[in-house]
Amino acid sequence: MMQRDLQYLHEMGITAWQIKESTVFPEYRQNLISLPESCKLLFVADQNPQQHDAWLFGKVLVSMKLKSEDAFFLPVDALEQLSEHQLTWCWFAGVPSTQLTGVQTLSSISLSEMRGNTASRRHLWQQICAYER
Repeated sequence: MMQRDLQYLHEMGITAWQIKESTVFPEYRQNLISLPESCKLLFVADQNPQQHDAWLFGKVLVSMKLKSEDAFFLPVDALEQLSEHQLTWCWFAGVPSTQLTGVQTLSSISLSEMRGNTASRRHLWQQICAYER
């Protein structure tokens, strides 16, 4: 696809697209997203955590006995492009959740909303603990 075509899509508000009828473009191959083998947690949200949200995200990782290298951010609209993976956890923050086969799923409000909301942090912690039983 030419840069001009991508610009048209961007101007229409289309940031991600997929060909539904693959027989029309047989040479088209959808780009799949490969996660590193070290990735244990996939964080799915509208945006990558920044500043205080990143601090809160780090605190959750520590509570799960994970390091920042064990986590990967993916915007919700790119989830369907995920290839084979070795995930243990998938955390949907502020976006609709989807069940990935063989993956423990967490669902919460966005990190920015969670900052001042003790009940939502408690609910997330309860979800984590439920899997550890």
